[in-house]
Amino acid sequence: MRMIPPHLSPYISEQNYDQYTPIDHAVWRYVMRQNHHALRDTAHAAFVSGLQQSGIQKESIPRVSEMNACLARIGWGAVIVNGLIPGAVFYELLANGILPIAAEIRKLSNIEYTPAPDIIHEAAGHAPILFDPEYRTYVQTIGSIGTKAFSMKERGEAFEALRQLTIVMEDPKSTAEEKAAAQKLVEEKQQAITELTEAEKVSRLFWATVEYGLIGELDNPKIYGAGLLSSVGESKHCFTDAVMKLPYTVDACAASPKVVTEMQSRLFVCHSFEQLLEGVEALANTMAFRIGGTESLEKALRSRNVATIAFNSGICVTGIIQSIEKDSNGEAIYMNTTGGTALSIDHQQLSGHGQDYHATGYGSPIGKLQGGIAIEDCDDQALARLGILQGSHTELPFESGIHVTGRIKSILRNAHHVVLISFEDCSVTCNGKVLFKKEWGTYDLAVGSSIVSAYPGAAAPGAYYSAVVPLAKEEVEPTQSAPPTELETLYQQIRVIREASGAAAQSLQALTEIHNKLNQTYANDWLLRLEMLELAAGNRELQLLELPLQEELLELSKSASIRNLILNGLAVLKFH
Repeated sequence: MRMIPPHLSPYISEQNYDQYTPIDHAVWRYVMRQNHHALRDTAHAAFVSGLQQSGIQKESIPRVSEMNACLARIGWGAVIVNGLIPGAVFYELLANGILPIAAEIRKLSNIEYTPAPDIIHEAAGHAPILFDPEYRTYVQTIGSIGTKAFSMKERGEAFEALRQLTIVMEDPKSTAEEKAAAQKLVEEKQQAITELTEAEKVSRLFWATVEYGLIGELDNPKIYGAGLLSSVGESKHCFTDAVMKLPYTVDACAASPKVVTEMQSRLFVCHSFEQLLEGVEALANTMAFRIGGTESLEKALRSRNVATIAFNSGICVTGIIQSIEKDSNGEAIYMNTTGGTALSIDHQQLSGHGQDYHATGYGSPIGKLQGGIAIEDCDDQALARLGILQGSHTELPFESGIHVTGRIKSILRNAHHVVLISFEDCSVTCNGKVLFKKEWGTYDLAVGSSIVSAYPGAAAPGAYYSAVVPLAKEEVEPTQSAPPTELETLYQQIRVIREASGAAAQSLQALTEIHNKLNQTYANDWLLRLEMLELAAGNRELQLLELPLQEELLELSKSASIRNLILNGLAVLKFH
């Protein structure tokens, strides 16, 4: 069973499968029938074949256990999450081969397009195309890179505003004023962002490719983005002249803000999945986790969140960066964290150097000793010449002006590198400024002449956060389900009739009664009429219902808001 670290557990949810209504299942069925029918000629071949390989059924909403079973064949899994989750959480799941699934399903009123994540988007959009190995590698790679992308506090506030907007837009009870206020808050929070962070660049690239990507020739592309594949409206809209098709480049994608409240007006077309992989690797080469240095430390500082700083010796410091001391050239020479901090090597936390020990923060110099000496490269003889011996009182003068003076308590090596020197009775100063006092206790100096990487999160998350928990929780039955509405009962009756075999005469009587009830009370319900027409079409004993149902649907299709939905449904039944 796949495992996730506990810091992700607040985002993990349960499916509560019995809370899906018969109308919910009908919405799922409609979209899946559209996908199997309408996308055969417009979607990338990997999606079409993936629909068959994934085993996802058309008739009813899948259970998370079924999703896990399907994805297990390609080494992936699925987990239910609480709606729109932070990007870092989403990427970490993908990096570990776990597809996040939002348990909710869009309302019938939003069947063509919804800004909120739902199980149609995840299961019907993302899952099938993951069965293509090259595309799957890209998704997992961008997930891994996304987990290493620094964000900033203002970006987090913008995300929360965006999450609230999707909730308001999906809620049929939301007023125009509430929608406008939520949209305004998103705009205000986005305007407060003064720089394009690494996280936003990755997010925009993900949006332009995994969510809304086209592939192939610019004038005749195919769909591979899940946002298009799961939207019966946008999968057709994207091929109209209202949507601009642009050549894919990482820079162009990163420069294009995401639009989440309406259909896309511009889409990017790549040549191949290989081009996507090359592009995201090129983006990664510009990020702090690969370039290191002072710039990476500054990004960690601006993020104001837990980050890992990796020294060239191999030792890593995980904590919230509080301050950076710099030399006259603006290069970092000393770093301080605040709050619980941990030291690790090779993704393993060092014994005795967890958050409980470094509970109030941590500080250490960066650079070489005077004379250009890199402590991490010194062998035992070189250390002895420098006076770095266990039990000896030593002074270490750095090129930067930092002085470390104290009695050496212990020296830790990893492979060929010195990684940690612990001092007692130690003081640390920099050009007269006190950085560490003797009375503060043991001083643990992380050895390293340079920073080679910095990224958000912990180097050893299992130890830094706590023990891991199972990937998927057991589905828990709700303690009490709301009784079905009359309309939901009618949908369920149609479902039972469709799944039964024979007894056409009895079906005619039941369908006639349901049809009468529709005309009496639910004159505008098009989806149930479409499902009834599917049963009646071509069935000699039910043909009395066929013509009136068809006429009613064509009459309803005069409404612009549902015209395409009805005509697309009729097209599947070969009615025009």
